[in-house]
Amino acid sequence: MNRAVYPGSFDPVTFGHLDIIERSLAITDELIVGVLNNKAKSPLFSVEERVNMLKEVTKHLKHVTIQSFDGLLVDFAAQSQANMIVRGLRAITDFEYELQMSQINHALNSKIETVFLTTRLEFAYLSSSTVKEVAGMGGEICKFVPELVVERLYQKYGVIR
Repeated sequence: MNRAVYPGSFDPVTFGHLDIIERSLAITDELIVGVLNNKAKSPLFSVEERVNMLKEVTKHLKHVTIQSFDGLLVDFAAQSQANMIVRGLRAITDFEYELQMSQINHALNSKIETVFLTTRLEFAYLSSSTVKEVAGMGGEICKFVPELVVERLYQKYGVIR
């Protein structure tokens, strides 16, 4: 059985993330979406909020589980008995960073492979940071994130719709 981990901060989850999640199911039997609890960053949403939003927006997908983790990704993948890490690529700048990370992960655990999925063109410009910036200024974000996330973002920023 192939089990993969798709890691990220998902602060917040976007349609680009959901696209990678759905497409990952075509290449693996089970997908664990790993929500990184990075103590070095100050996310807008707590790890629990991010996990709960992901659970809600992926509840229709079979063979997807959502878990939080901290520490090394490759250790989380091994503990999850995953043999694959899925990463999404938007641009060449993503590739340079992700290639380096995949090589480090392979050096740490050669049994876990990294697979790259390129983002669909309609989501190539999309990032959680950009969505938060637009939401914080009261801009319309329904094209970028699910309605549940729209509501939660506007609540965080005190935006009344």
